[in-house]
Amino acid sequence: MTNRSVSPSLTPLRRAAGLLAGLTLGAALLAGCSSEGASTDCGLDACTVTFDRGVDASANIFGVEAKLIGAEGDQVTVEVAGEQLSLTAGQQATEVGGFQVSLDSVTEQQVQIRVARSSNG
Repeated sequence: MTNRSVSPSLTPLRRAAGLLAGLTLGAALLAGCSSEGASTDCGLDACTVTFDRGVDASANIFGVEAKLIGAEGDQVTVEVAGEQLSLTAGQQATEVGGFQVSLDSVTEQQVQIRVARSSNG
């Protein structure tokens, strides 16, 4: 039987490598959104999606697609997780597919929604 001892100088190196791998994975999860005609700002449990109006705008967040269908005045129609929703500025969030979806703002140039994981989903 051979006894091998790990050099003390390798232990901090291994810890640093493990930390770097963990940080890289965490960044990949947060950056796991993609978009076209939209921008996203995501945390662990919620994303703000800003759609450009007048283009075919969509974003993939939390493994589901969110897309802008249309907007008129302060009311917008979006599709999240395959379901169409009509949202009005200032209204409470609407539950769909395990997410709470609300309209943050609507302007002539952009529509901004918030998609959050439901606490019961």
